[in-house]
Amino acid sequence: MNRVFRRNAILALSIGIGLGACSAALTAGSERKADSQAEQSAVQTEQKAEQPKPQPKPEPRPGVGPECDSDHCVSVAVAGDLLFHEGLWSAFATDGTDGKYFDLFPLLEGTKAYYDRADLAICDFETPLANPGGPYAAYPIFYIPPEVADAAAQVGYDACTTATNHSIDAGTAGLNWTLDKLDSLGIAHTGTYRSEEESKDVLIVEKNGVKIGIIQAVYALNGLIPEYEWQVDSPIDLDKMIAKAKQAREEGAEIVLAAVHNGNEYWNEPSEEQVMQAHTLVDSGEFDFVYMHHAHAIQPIEKYNGVWISYGLGNSISETSPWYEANNQFLLLRAQFSKHDKWELTDLAWAPGVNRQAGVPTYKWCSVASDHPQGVCRSEAEDAAVNANVRSIVEAMGAAEDGLHEWLVTEDPEMAPAGQ
Repeated sequence: MNRVFRRNAILALSIGIGLGACSAALTAGSERKADSQAEQSAVQTEQKAEQPKPQPKPEPRPGVGPECDSDHCVSVAVAGDLLFHEGLWSAFATDGTDGKYFDLFPLLEGTKAYYDRADLAICDFETPLANPGGPYAAYPIFYIPPEVADAAAQVGYDACTTATNHSIDAGTAGLNWTLDKLDSLGIAHTGTYRSEEESKDVLIVEKNGVKIGIIQAVYALNGLIPEYEWQVDSPIDLDKMIAKAKQAREEGAEIVLAAVHNGNEYWNEPSEEQVMQAHTLVDSGEFDFVYMHHAHAIQPIEKYNGVWISYGLGNSISETSPWYEANNQFLLLRAQFSKHDKWELTDLAWAPGVNRQAGVPTYKWCSVASDHPQGVCRSEAEDAAVNANVRSIVEAMGAAEDGLHEWLVTEDPEMAPAGQ
């Protein structure tokens, strides 16, 4: 009986040990499984953390102007020389009680509808400004009423180039005062400088979230010598312009424009030098648009190696010349840039103008575009003739086949009312 009891006890003990071992094994297995699951979960969590979160699609920024063919566009309007002789300002004299002796906004008012339809509007400030109240001068040396700058701001110019053959007609004082006046109006500028340090900067203007660089130079200074060589970007140094364009890119500019003050006066064709200069700038790969002024005459537009070139914008405004009809016909351009893989100039439009509007006794900028936003300018017949002439000039190098078209401001979306 005792032997049986011991055998049963030994059997029970063996079973207990076996069950304990199985239980321990099961517990260890469970712990290993839990550890493995924890590790797998940690890896999955880490992988999820490493995966970039999907970025929200940016809000469209079509800018001002024609319909944008991408999510982001910006438009730039450019015009020729603001060329003022006494006949342009004398009819707009005031009593000067408010410290201003001229109200020149009515003269330029017609351009406002166009500049309202561009994100950035750039003028060429042909001549230095005189002090308020004068004295003034208008050929061969120019220093004109500072109220010209006031009117430029009123019609919507955001920036102006200032390196012209007349930049130092009023010496260092006139140059500095002109830039001070532009600063006071919030008009950015480049081409002339008040200090050597300022001359090393590049002008970058931001509009509709796009940084736009503007590089300028002028061929000469009518034989005058600046007090300091850094005061004016003159003469035209293509290598320097290209270097400044690269500097603008390094400083964040996404679009870079070249403005060149050169050409044969009153010619409607570019000189060989102009073509060489424009092509060299384009071939550098640093410029997205090249335009020129100085000739006081409209010149052709060309698309060269994929980049648009305007060889001559004529004047923004001028007194009527009895000798040169080319002087009396004006041109505005609007370039729309669109962002695809890179920024591209995708729409270029032109609008012609003259300096008379029917029923207005004084000079007044008036559009002779086909949509007649201001009604009749000189006369119906003359307006049509000017329009046809400007078209023949700007299209002379095949620009229409490349997409250049007339700017019909009344057909722009959300058009601002035209100046009347």
